[in-house]
Amino acid sequence: MARILAIGGAHLDRTCRLEGPHLPGASNPGRWENHLGGGVFNTCRNLARLGHEVTLVSARGGDASGERVAEAAEEAGLDDRSMVFLDRATASYTAILEPDGNLVTAVADMAVYDRIPPRRLLTARFRDKVRDTDLLLCDANFPAPTLETLGLIARRTEKPLAAIAISPAKILRFSAMLGNISFLFMNAAEARALAGSGDNPLPRLREMGLRGAAITAGPAPVTAFLDDETAQLTPSPLPALSDVTGAGDALAAGFLHALSSGQGLATSLRSGVALARLTVGVPGPVRDDLTTALLDRAIAETAA
Repeated sequence: MARILAIGGAHLDRTCRLEGPHLPGASNPGRWENHLGGGVFNTCRNLARLGHEVTLVSARGGDASGERVAEAAEEAGLDDRSMVFLDRATASYTAILEPDGNLVTAVADMAVYDRIPPRRLLTARFRDKVRDTDLLLCDANFPAPTLETLGLIARRTEKPLAAIAISPAKILRFSAMLGNISFLFMNAAEARALAGSGDNPLPRLREMGLRGAAITAGPAPVTAFLDDETAQLTPSPLPALSDVTGAGDALAAGFLHALSSGQGLATSLRSGVALARLTVGVPGPVRDDLTTALLDRAIAETAA
């Protein structure tokens, strides 16, 4: 299994599921749930439960939410090296969902992540961690200069760097470092925002220097490429949809799990889609009951 060093978001997810179709400009009855999330945190917890050795570097406040993040990291088996700012609030993501689980809108309060400047990645301790890792992982929650520094570290140390887009606005933080990213996970809206092009951004992304990517589009086919190879997979209809939050992070975890085990592009994509399908069937952004056996069964069902 792989040794993974991840930097990025680990925070509180607040989710409101509406009782009926969303009515703009009106009071909408609904029910709130709180879960822990963050692109990197979700992906890391999945990878750790699949047997990988995962170190997390994030930022949180000295509040109850931060304590919950620390407890969840320990429960998932992560080596938590996050920085705690006692005078700051832990980041949060608030989402409004339609009754079928699809997203209406979301608000991200991520100010604490701006407290991680590039110099935090240049310490001897962080360099030692990079030296001992097989894969670097990040999401777009941290400031662009910090992410670009991580990209330079990946290039200089010849370590693969996987990245998670987070949103159409935040993916632009990767614009100046695409040549240092080995694989980027994004949805169709994020891909279009990055490429600045229309319905087929893939050629433009390759021209921009991106080596590999997976592009999701809800129930539509998922497209992935790595160097000159391209793969596509159409997800079969879901028997049930509980919550789409965390689906993209699950796809990243399932994909990286297979790829780090020596599987090819198509097989890794199938693994990612299978884990995403498992995740949208439960409330919250991760499955606490995830095991390799559960994922293997889901992969077999996806193949069928």
